[in-house]
Amino acid sequence: MSILKDREASRSPLIRPAEMAAHADLTAPAAHTEAELDALIGLLTLPKARIETVTIGHSRDPASRAAAEAFAAAWNARGGTVLTTVSWPETAASWLRPANRLTAELPDAWVLAAAPLGLAQLARRLRHSTDWDPARSYAFASLQDPRLPALAGHDVLHGMRGATADGATWDVRHGWVTTYLPAEAAP
Repeated sequence: MSILKDREASRSPLIRPAEMAAHADLTAPAAHTEAELDALIGLLTLPKARIETVTIGHSRDPASRAAAEAFAAAWNARGGTVLTTVSWPETAASWLRPANRLTAELPDAWVLAAAPLGLAQLARRLRHSTDWDPARSYAFASLQDPRLPALAGHDVLHGMRGATADGATWDVRHGWVTTYLPAEAAP
C-alpha cells in the first residue's frame, strides 16, 4: 500500500471543527407528521422492497426520539420486526460504538430519525468502519437538508431515501437531494 493510501485509510472520518462551525445553522429536527410517517412506511413497503426487519437509529433530541418510537409502533403494527433501536448524542468523541450497534444485526433496512450534524458524523463512521449501505437506509424529513450530503462526505449517503413532512419523498444521489411529489399529487 502506498504512503498516501496508508494516510487516507488511517485518517479519522470525523468532521473537522471548522466544517462543523460552518454548518452550525443546521436546524434541529421538527416533530414528525402523520403524512411523513405514512410516506416513510410507503417507501419501505413498495412491492419490490421486501423489507421485513429494520434497525432504527435516532439522535437523542425529543423530536427524533418521538419519530423513532412512532415508526417502531407503526412498523410493528404492520407485522414488521424491529431488530434494535440505537440512539446517539449530537456530539461524541467516537462514533464507533453507535455505528457498530446500528450494524450489529443485518436488517433489511435502516430507519433514521436524526439531526443532520449528528447523522453526518455517524454516517462517516458507518461508511468507514462497517458494512452499512445508505441505499438500504430510510429517513425522516429532518435529514432532507441539501447540505447534508456534502457534510457527510463524497457519496457517503448515496442512495438514502426519505419522506418529507407533507408526505412527499426524497433521495440522495451523489451530492444531490431530490424531492418527489406524493403519488396522488402527481399530474
